[in-house]
Amino acid sequence: MTETPAQNVLDTLPPEAQTVRDFLDASMKPDPDLAATFMSDDVVITFTDGQKYDHPAGTTAFNAARYKWVKKKFGQFDVAKNDGETVVYSTGWLYGEWPDGTAFDGNRYVDRFVIKNGKIVKMDVWNESAERILVRKGIRA
Repeated sequence: MTETPAQNVLDTLPPEAQTVRDFLDASMKPDPDLAATFMSDDVVITFTDGQKYDHPAGTTAFNAARYKWVKKKFGQFDVAKNDGETVVYSTGWLYGEWPDGTAFDGNRYVDRFVIKNGKIVKMDVWNESAERILVRKGIRA
């Protein structure tokens, strides 16, 4: 039996997971206005600091303050359907540069999306950046 490369699996996503993938691709450009086209008008985005945003421009600004640049290496997309909504989890790793230009990689992330009527209505974001920042500042070993 021949194994399918991970990229091929990501190219054949269920529609809701493809919406998330397209949103994430736009977010990584970053193009918050394009990313917003995948979201409902009343979307609630809860980011790693607990701050809530109603447009991807908020998360783009947060990332611009935290990183020189940041991208995602996708691991997998998990999809669960229930009563007219679909929950999609995207997991993988962040890589990029801190504001001082130091490269980083392997920073785990989990994004949880709720999809209704083909649009993202809720997004929750978790990653290890805060812990890595504490280590860089010598606050944690």
